[in-house]
Amino acid sequence: MKKIIVFFAAILVTATCFAQQDLAFPFQGGKEVMSNFFKQNVDVSAEMIKAKATGTAVFKFTSDTTGAIKKIIVYYADDISLVTPIIDALKKSDGKWIIPFRTKTHDFIIPFNINFKAPATANAALQKAVYDFHRNRRPVLSNDQVPLDMATLLPAVSVIYEIN
Repeated sequence: MKKIIVFFAAILVTATCFAQQDLAFPFQGGKEVMSNFFKQNVDVSAEMIKAKATGTAVFKFTSDTTGAIKKIIVYYADDISLVTPIIDALKKSDGKWIIPFRTKTHDFIIPFNINFKAPATANAALQKAVYDFHRNRRPVLSNDQVPLDMATLLPAVSVIYEIN
């Protein structure tokens, strides 16, 4: 009798336990729609094009039940010039985020890669501009611990712009 009770208790416990919840992609429309949205809405400035700015930036933001963005934090950026266009694009995505069921807010971590489409043949001026940008860049770094809490890491978004 004890074995049967223990067996049924084990079945009940395993039936109510979930190793991992199936979640819908947190951007309305899915991964491809999110990637295309940011590719279209990250406005690469003329200064960035002139400087041949490239690099990575990692952001954490908080969304609520309406999909509105409540807080944006820069975790890392290769250069400060990469931050502003990405923050502007994140603000444009307000209302497009889907958070897990039964939560009031949810944190997301999203990396961005910004690069330019290299011409078929690189010239010395282009090589010098790229070198100068990397030599003079001003990274955004954390000097203290970075709390991650309960956050969802999203796939990286690659933005590639044209140079003249």
